[in-house]
Amino acid sequence: MATILENDLVQKILLPWVLIFTLVFAILQKTEVLGKGKQQIDAIVAFVIATIFVTFASQVDWVAKLSVFLAVGLFIIFAFLMLWGFVWGKSGDILGEKAEGLKWTIGIVALLAIVGFFLVITGIWAKLVSSPGFSSNLLFIILIVAVIVVVLTTGPKADKKDEKKT
Repeated sequence: MATILENDLVQKILLPWVLIFTLVFAILQKTEVLGKGKQQIDAIVAFVIATIFVTFASQVDWVAKLSVFLAVGLFIIFAFLMLWGFVWGKSGDILGEKAEGLKWTIGIVALLAIVGFFLVITGIWAKLVSSPGFSSNLLFIILIVAVIVVVLTTGPKADKKDEKKT
């Protein structure tokens, strides 16, 4: 059963028009390019730009595809930030303030889990695994990450005596 949101009129004209109108109106209001307190003029300009925009089908398709990418990307970032907030949150700190290393480890594992989930659901992981040389490439990437971690964690430490002299 088709819904009203699946209608071509809604998908290819109404929603893109509302999106462009809202964005242009918000930009005009924030920048005050046409003058302060000129909401009617800003609305007319936004209306005209949005109406001209929906007359070009290829650009509407670009915005539709970009909007989907944006929504998925924002959801992935939101999921990671939720997991990160559970680990680093200040209220009701389960791990305590002294467990900073554990918090970073859990945060990195959460990031890897989100990236892995994204790779699996998009089918990229299956293509990577079936490609020739996958295991050697994976080993090389792990080696590079390990070297970066070692370099960042074992850098030269500054003595407190040296800091006071400068």
